[in-house]
Amino acid sequence: MSEAHNALFIICCLLKVFISRMSEEELQLHFTYEEKAPGSYGTECEDLIEELLCCLIQLIVEIPLLDITYSISLEAVTTLIVFLSCQLFHKEILRESIIHKYLMHGRCVPYTSRLVKTLLYNFIRQERSPPPGTHVFQQQTDGGGLLYGIASGVATGLWTVFTLGGVGSKASLQLERCSPLANQSLLLLLVLANLTDAPDTPNPYRQAIMSFKNTQDSTAFSSSNPHAFQINFNSLYTALCEQQKSDQATLLLYTLLHQNSNVRTYVLARTDIENLVLPILEILYHVEERNSHHVYMALIILLILTEDDGFNRSIHEVILKNITWYAERVLTEISLGSLLILVVIRTIQYNMTRTRDKYLHTNCLAALANMSAQFRSLHQYAAQRIISLFSLLSKKHNKVLEQATQSLRGSIGSTNSPLPDYAQDLNVIEEVIRMMLEIINSCLTNSLHHNPNLVYALLYKRDLFEQFRTHPSFQDIMQNIDLVISFFSSRLEQAGAELSVERVLEIIKQGAVALPKDRLRKFPELKFKYVEEEQPEEFFIPYVWSLVYNSAVALYWNPHEIQLFTMDSG
Repeated sequence: MSEAHNALFIICCLLKVFISRMSEEELQLHFTYEEKAPGSYGTECEDLIEELLCCLIQLIVEIPLLDITYSISLEAVTTLIVFLSCQLFHKEILRESIIHKYLMHGRCVPYTSRLVKTLLYNFIRQERSPPPGTHVFQQQTDGGGLLYGIASGVATGLWTVFTLGGVGSKASLQLERCSPLANQSLLLLLVLANLTDAPDTPNPYRQAIMSFKNTQDSTAFSSSNPHAFQINFNSLYTALCEQQKSDQATLLLYTLLHQNSNVRTYVLARTDIENLVLPILEILYHVEERNSHHVYMALIILLILTEDDGFNRSIHEVILKNITWYAERVLTEISLGSLLILVVIRTIQYNMTRTRDKYLHTNCLAALANMSAQFRSLHQYAAQRIISLFSLLSKKHNKVLEQATQSLRGSIGSTNSPLPDYAQDLNVIEEVIRMMLEIINSCLTNSLHHNPNLVYALLYKRDLFEQFRTHPSFQDIMQNIDLVISFFSSRLEQAGAELSVERVLEIIKQGAVALPKDRLRKFPELKFKYVEEEQPEEFFIPYVWSLVYNSAVALYWNPHEIQLFTMDSG
């Protein structure tokens, strides 16, 4: 066992040096074996790269995971990651690679489904590194020599780094301390899933990830996909819920929800969906502490989930107690749906004041829009925050409009100074205001009687909507909102002055029943679907390798030699 581990460790170290210093063609020469028979004139060359790749994969899938084999499995996974690290030393995305060719053709391909399954189960099991007494490095009693002692010492030193955490983000280090094998397996899985397709062959590892099924699913596999397999979805779901603090676990969840319809259907059918949604909301809530890519992944996961009407209904039926991490207000009892709205709105407000990222705005509003028709029993604080966000947008609109007017006046008589592009700013903010009005309108049209708190908040801030009533961009969508405000204002005036909050809510509930539904104009249903970018690899490949680089695998890489990252690696 110890000899195998030491050999893997030495190979890994050499590979790191070779890959960082030479091209793949030169690397291939180092792995080319020439056998010359005595007296012969010709030579036979054998390429050993494919042989080594197959041996590494066989080690991962064949060796049972025990305390005495843990370090070998970990080193095999790590060495395979290092083998694929050529991408780190290229600025452009690798679309043709010798290593990729071996993994997607020939002898490695039959192991595709077993490799993906094993890596997934390594992640699911979260096996902790064994105690020091069970490591493979035993005291040599019968020889072994100086070289053995040096190799064992260095490897044991590296093992300590893996066990204690070497480099990387806090979440990644926490995962590595708990289970370095689970973490490295997940990273390798993400690297394999994001290999670019060959000209004549789609990525088999991505195909396997897209098609695996639940062990309880008895339907036959499609003959068109030879890489399909089965895995325990309940165990996978539990692991995904528990590990969302790390970028890589969130990226895996995104990959599965987006690409594997079996996983997506299973997740949406769970009756404990709060176990998955709450960790995602925490990522968004602590947006200041997360890198932008982690936040994007969390947000896109919410967008994918909100595409399902069943999810949008069920989240309002889940009642949560004492959300301790939500600091703005004590929430002793709130529905999951209302909490989701609060966190998304908070993310929008954070983005408005800090990053000002239109992409993030769009996805936040799309998630709210998808949910709006199914808003049910909104918490009073959630209803207030919806109107408060509209108030913030309204003030911003007025400010930009005033700046544009002043700039126009100041430019009269001056032909030299270029005008700031206020028209574009105004256009963007009016698009966002339009979206917020559509979200409010969708809720009023589809579930007015379920949301007295939203009507209350609307009436309390009714003056906000006056300026948009005659605005050409909002006239149509304002009709229903204006009707609701007028109808309920009239009923409150008839009830007299000095009404308590409880009495106002009672009048609103009675009015919601009395308001004829046919008086509200119907608009097309708000539905937004997540669509991946045309060239997703331009985002995902650097992102995945940034996660690898922030892990213990990168221990001996020279940061000055890395060329891939043109993005914030977190």
